[in-house]
Amino acid sequence: MPPKKRENVHSTSQAAATSRRRSARVSSTGKKSNYFEDDVDESDGNVATRKPAKNTKKRAQPELHQDNEHDESDEAPYKGESNPPSGENDDQEEEVDDDDESDEAKPPPPKKRGRGRPPGQGPKASKQAKEEDDSDAGPPRKRGRPSKAATPRATPKGRSKAAAAAAASGHGEASDDDDDDEFDEGNRVTFEPLPQLRDTGGIEYEDTRIHPNTLVFLKDLKANNKRSWLKARDPEFRRSLKDWDSFVETLTEKITKADETIPELPLKDVVFRIYRDIRFSKDPTPYKPHYSAAWSRTGRKGPYACYYVHCEPGGHCFVGGGLWHPDKDAIAKLRASIDERPHRIRRVLANPHFRRTFLPKAKEGDDKSIIAAFTAANKENALKTRPQGFHPDHRDIELLKLRNFTVGTKLQDSDFTSSAAQDKIMAIIEPMVEYVTFLNRVVMPDPGDDSDSDTDENNAGGDDE
Repeated sequence: MPPKKRENVHSTSQAAATSRRRSARVSSTGKKSNYFEDDVDESDGNVATRKPAKNTKKRAQPELHQDNEHDESDEAPYKGESNPPSGENDDQEEEVDDDDESDEAKPPPPKKRGRGRPPGQGPKASKQAKEEDDSDAGPPRKRGRPSKAATPRATPKGRSKAAAAAAASGHGEASDDDDDDEFDEGNRVTFEPLPQLRDTGGIEYEDTRIHPNTLVFLKDLKANNKRSWLKARDPEFRRSLKDWDSFVETLTEKITKADETIPELPLKDVVFRIYRDIRFSKDPTPYKPHYSAAWSRTGRKGPYACYYVHCEPGGHCFVGGGLWHPDKDAIAKLRASIDERPHRIRRVLANPHFRRTFLPKAKEGDDKSIIAAFTAANKENALKTRPQGFHPDHRDIELLKLRNFTVGTKLQDSDFTSSAAQDKIMAIIEPMVEYVTFLNRVVMPDPGDDSDSDTDENNAGGDDE
């Protein structure tokens, strides 16, 4: 910063005509010194010599003198006088220079401080210093992945110590390529081709039987019950599902002829879906490993008794029917029928054709063995004690404990793939028509069913007489 200018003051000393000379003393700091405005001629003996001021923390203030005869304006900073005058610094204490000091003992005048950065610290200097450091450090590094030769590699698993030593000594150039292959193998993405459709094996797909490939698909689905597996084999799944649908369509025509109460319903109302509801199940498998269908007056759902066909390879194929887990009202009606008219269900179960098909272990003409065989087939969901409202010594207490009224018989896998597959199934469904009709008359009776049952009951009573 330029030195501060001060106003002129006049001295009241005895040498009024003489003026003081300004001091060239400059503080050690970066500020420029301030000068007295009037000079004093030391040749006059009447002027007292100035004494140095004591070191004080406070700033020394110069004495103000009034000079009536001589005024001097501010001058430029002192640069070339041989004997610099005494002066005062704004930042430091006053000092008196010795007149006898030689010019050689004088300190050089301080340089004028300029604005900006100190020399050697500008952007050009820093850039130049950086270039010198880079030249000493060697060639500049390139961006990107380092070269293979400069990057040390870890010995992969399965690599012998001899191969690692040869690579370290520089004789394993050929093995480096092998190492690259080993490292790349872990990062490679392998694409597996989609499985192709199985060969038919010379057997054509027919509507009246199940193709062997359908059973093979269901067997594989049971072993690999996953969504990813089925998605990769979607063409095979679609072909097997089409085979089952065509089989059900042709079988429906024969069932409607055997039981006239079964209407012709759309295929979607008869066939069960292969997808499982796993929201409330402990089994996490998403698919059923079987195909199935049910025929009733309302299709696969509803309060009526039905005919059921189950196709599952591995000895689990069967054909059955009846009421599976009926509601409380249906169970109450069945128990009332067993309690009030027990001869009706006994007559249906004792039918020779029905007994030979579904109760082969029961003795012909023995009601107790027939009832015991029927209750044993439905004991899975039966009550442990008597139902409420019935005596424990009831004659048909075992029938009253039942909560399922179903019958069925197993089939071999070859029975579905044979040319007579539907004939074998119908040989099981036809003896069941009387039993399904009886259950429907009890649970969902049609108008006039009660009168018919009374007539049958009277006829049965007359025969007994």
